Amino acid sequence: MLYRSLGRSGLKLSALSLGSWVTFVAQVDEKSALNLMACALERGVNFFDNAESYAFGES
Repeated sequence: MLYRSLGRSGLKLSALSLGSWVTFVAQVDEKSALNLMACALERGVNFFDNAESYAFGES
């Protein structure tokens, strides 16, 4: 995984991120979402784009 520095903070963020914004009618179930996040973590992703307002608080 390629990592990039976040300014002068010393933090290294993965060049790829996993987001949870849903723009379609349906979304994956919670178990599938947790499996997807675990898979991303295992592969070095440490940048997750989630917000309380995404998917009506279900992100």
